[in-house]
Amino acid sequence: MPLTLTVTEGVLPKGTEKAIFKRLAEAFLKWHGLTGNKAMTPNVIGSINVLPKEHTYSGLRETPVVFIEWKTPSFAFASREIQLGYIEEATNIVHEASGGTQPKEHIWVNVVHAVDGTWGINGKGFTNDELASVISKG
Repeated sequence: MPLTLTVTEGVLPKGTEKAIFKRLAEAFLKWHGLTGNKAMTPNVIGSINVLPKEHTYSGLRETPVVFIEWKTPSFAFASREIQLGYIEEATNIVHEASGGTQPKEHIWVNVVHAVDGTWGINGKGFTNDELASVISKG
């Protein structure tokens, strides 16, 4: 499940981005009851993008921002409890990591669901049911 963490440079102390990424990924696994799952854990992947201050915007103005974006099958983040819990925890992780200087209103979390059958892992396209079956064994 790809996580893309995008932050404006200076929002997080330099060099802490990897640790924050890991905490966000661990929270994802926790909220889905998948901590330690041998099938899912290696497939929590992603990237960190640190952008110059003049390249991030809110309200049409240059603004320090954080975007936490997941791409998942539709069965992830399916319950309101998971949605609310993860969003609150992820926002708090980033806010606290910034030393409390990054306003929560400039931290966004969103989830994009993939089309069923388009999860390509190891050269194979998995349907949601096939992927869920693999995960349930892990």
